[in-house]
Amino acid sequence: MNFAENTYRLSTFFALILSLVFFTQSPAHAQNKDYAGIPSLIWPVLYDIKYEKAQDAFGEYEKPVFSEAVKKMEGEEITIPGYIIPFEGTTRSKEFMFSSLPLNACFFCGVGGPETVVQVRMAKSVNYNDKPMEIRGKLKLNENNPDEHFYILEEAELLGPVSW
Repeated sequence: MNFAENTYRLSTFFALILSLVFFTQSPAHAQNKDYAGIPSLIWPVLYDIKYEKAQDAFGEYEKPVFSEAVKKMEGEEITIPGYIIPFEGTTRSKEFMFSSLPLNACFFCGVGGPETVVQVRMAKSVNYNDKPMEIRGKLKLNENNPDEHFYILEEAELLGPVSW
């Protein structure tokens, strides 16, 4: 076998391998039918927030200044993926935090900011778990009460688990 034959065989072999890789990887196999909203387009909008100093009877705090895009979403029904984080040590509740990040990376663990969590109010109690979930509710913006989260989902409902 001469050099030209070896080169031809080697290039044919690589072309065959590349064809197998590209043509056997169907996009349908990579798609997940459980949740059509990933990646979420809502969380990045909620992340766009600025702060200004404010004062109440208890002292100074940072008041949120919402972007125009966020202001347009107020009162609208939104659907977001995330993680349920309990306010207290209970296993069920109608009110809890919902984070774009898992518990070990959430706002209260020092990684995310207050814009990465939403306060959720539901009609029915839900069980806590560490799996990503999808929730739908009406968005309320909170810029004046430092005892509540910046974002509140009212009339919320748990839609179910998300498979990332």
